[in-house]
Amino acid sequence: MNSGLSNKVVIITGASGGIGSAIARKFAAEGAKVVLHYRNNRAQAEALRKELKDVESLVIRADLTKEADVKRLFSAATKKFGRVDNLIANAGSWETRDIPLHEMSLKQWRQTMDGVLTSAFLTTREFLRIVARQKRGNAVLIASTAGVFGEAGHADYASAKSAMAFGMTRTLKNEISRIAPHTADYCGGRFNCVCPGWTVVPRTAPKLTDAKAVRKVTSTMALPQIARPDDIANAVVFLSSDTLARHITGQTLVVAGGMEGRLLWQPDEINPDIV
Repeated sequence: MNSGLSNKVVIITGASGGIGSAIARKFAAEGAKVVLHYRNNRAQAEALRKELKDVESLVIRADLTKEADVKRLFSAATKKFGRVDNLIANAGSWETRDIPLHEMSLKQWRQTMDGVLTSAFLTTREFLRIVARQKRGNAVLIASTAGVFGEAGHADYASAKSAMAFGMTRTLKNEISRIAPHTADYCGGRFNCVCPGWTVVPRTAPKLTDAKAVRKVTSTMALPQIARPDDIANAVVFLSSDTLARHITGQTLVVAGGMEGRLLWQPDEINPDIV
């Protein structure tokens, strides 16, 4: 099926990561021109650019918590390609250790909010300014099941991702439709969100070698398996296509095997005599 994404200019933040690189490959397979953002892993970003040799691409470093860096990212993209059609706001950083809220420092809270939510705000704001000039554009935020079901030990991350998945997505689908209105031959600007669950990427691979951990994270899934990056990338490309998803906007799609929540207790932790 033709996605209509050939020659579209797509900015993918966090493109050097496992999910980001899978998204970039899927867009390249559709013939899109890809802007590959990275913050620290330049080698991986450059290797990805070489891999995607059949499409035009651009690799740009930026700290997405800094306004000047975000402006430079979008300026470089428009200078090379003349426009930006799609934004995939995938980048985000957080504390990987489990730290309950009552033990969390204000510094950690602020760093996570900046790394996840402020970076999404700055990149989305810059993109929407371009959309207002073009009268066309489409964005997909990458949030997390943590923002839907919560994540004990990660209240900072869950809160930031929830803001993306619901408050931002449902507000900005209304705002983008006004600055990129539908016409007789255009569906109108659209804004959606994808929430991945546990996914096999380098960051999570060590934890997913633990059989007990795998059982815990898959125990509430109808399809009890860990997602692959392509599972997320396929959903992102679908939602980014004005041909395939022309009447879908403001939606938060959970890609997590039918997950219904989090397993909070192991059987041996519950005393049946007092329940």
